[in-house]
Amino acid sequence: MQINLSGHHIELTDALRDYVTSKFARLERHFEHINNVQVILTVEKLQQIAEAKLNVNGGELFANAEDESMYAAIDALVDKLDRQIVKHKEKLASK
Repeated sequence: MQINLSGHHIELTDALRDYVTSKFARLERHFEHINNVQVILTVEKLQQIAEAKLNVNGGELFANAEDESMYAAIDALVDKLDRQIVKHKEKLASK
């Protein structure tokens, strides 16, 4: 799985990169066929926004999350994507 991480109005520190990488590794445990991940971290005034687009076998998944803390936004984003991946995997299995 290749993760492309970019930031808007935020400096991407090594700590943020490591945190995103470790969180997205959890997704790969549920579904091995994740080809590419595009993660965008944005800061708008007091809101921290994390959004991601996953290219998987059989489709594309997208989610975004907002919070006052960037780490909390990343956690919420990964939780949303986790639910979508499980649903996608079940859909593929039923075909």
